[in-house]
Amino acid sequence: MYRFLLSRQWVTLTLVALLLVPTMIALGFWQMSRYDERSARNQLVTDALAADPVPVEKLAAPGHAVTRAERYRTVTATGRFDTDAEVVVRRRTNADEEIGFHVLTPFVLDDGKVLLVNRGWIPADGPSQTEFPKVPAPPRGKTTITGRLMPDETTEASGIKHLEGLPDRQIMLIDSAREAERLDAEVLGGYVAQTAPEPAGGLPQQLGDPGKENAALNYAYAIQWWLFAAAVPVGWVVLARREVRDRAAKAGQEDTDAGASDAAPTESAAV
Repeated sequence: MYRFLLSRQWVTLTLVALLLVPTMIALGFWQMSRYDERSARNQLVTDALAADPVPVEKLAAPGHAVTRAERYRTVTATGRFDTDAEVVVRRRTNADEEIGFHVLTPFVLDDGKVLLVNRGWIPADGPSQTEFPKVPAPPRGKTTITGRLMPDETTEASGIKHLEGLPDRQIMLIDSAREAERLDAEVLGGYVAQTAPEPAGGLPQQLGDPGKENAALNYAYAIQWWLFAAAVPVGWVVLARREVRDRAAKAGQEDTDAGASDAAPTESAAV
């Protein structure tokens, strides 16, 4: 009855099923690992945003790389903005996906060290983005700012490359080491995305709260892959049983037809 399972078609189907099941199970575990990673990152963001503000000097120092646990921590700093050394970061978008610049202004602390402050987004003056844009001035004199501590930007993390020959006072990535060379000063590692005080007139547009990754989607994908893995053997059994029924029905019909064919001459002779 099950001899058909040795046919080329069914052997191929069985091998494909045997390959799909472990592959789908592995994909489910991979999605669960992604779920765990994203959940952990989301928790780090939540914890960082909920932590009390601290002076930036407690977390950052020249040459220090901002850690995952320090990222998004709210920090405060007291000093003055140095607009003469201000630069803009190219090809940045706002919440409406408009292309413009981020304004990066050195902030000189009381001890003379420099903190890089991303004051927010401004639109480009023209499509070419070759001219230095009009940048609203920050508060003058000594002031205290608040912001989120961020690590240096890298090509690996952002996909953005450093480019040579850019227009004057324009950069591609916020890199404290490069800025330290440009400014010839002690620059704290990373930078701060300013959140207070808010700029007059709404520009630069301050960066919004960091979004959280959709970890639940990975969890749903994991369950989906495992359901697919369970459905493969069930589907194989259903197809095999259907094949048995179809073959049995066909054999029964052939026997009926053969019996009818054998009975026809006898009936004719009797007449």
